[in-house]
Amino acid sequence: MTQPAVDGPVQHTGEPAHPDRPLPLPAEMKAVQQPGHAGTPWRKAAVIAAAGIPVGLLWWLLAPSGLNLLTRNPDLAAGTNTSTWLPRDLVLAGLCLLAGCIAGSFVAGSKHAQPAPGTVILVVLAGAAGSLLAWGTGLLSAQWWGAPADISASASVAFSLRSYAVLAIWPAAIALAIFLNSLFPGSGGTARS
Repeated sequence: MTQPAVDGPVQHTGEPAHPDRPLPLPAEMKAVQQPGHAGTPWRKAAVIAAAGIPVGLLWWLLAPSGLNLLTRNPDLAAGTNTSTWLPRDLVLAGLCLLAGCIAGSFVAGSKHAQPAPGTVILVVLAGAAGSLLAWGTGLLSAQWWGAPADISASASVAFSLRSYAVLAIWPAAIALAIFLNSLFPGSGGTARS
């Protein structure tokens, strides 16, 4: 009696082998091949970039020479006061840092499933797009709902951003959050037996 040649280990499932039916996969491989995971990085990137709209609205609502809800100081309400220019940029910097940390922890995964390098690049680029969208939304909000400003003395009198380096904070915070999660993975996820 001869046995058929087998190229790999034989798995016995208790069911007779059928040529049209594929062999059952282990549980870990089934989790990777579940439908619906293919578009997840793109959806996360879209959510991160779209978050720039509420961040830009918050920047205009909170910042000095915007609606100034953060300080409510009437001396900081006008852009003609040069002491409003730095706090205005710092409000956007803080909002971008917060948004980047939240987005980075949203994408970072668990200690069992780190994001792929392509996903990291995609979400960092989405953070840059969100930062630009926040800047544009803040400027547009100031044009629509803010008081007109006489910018003959300086363009910074109008609601604007003086330090463009602030726009790099959001993508940098995403990259840093993902990096720190890969260095110090938490106990996210349960141990499999």
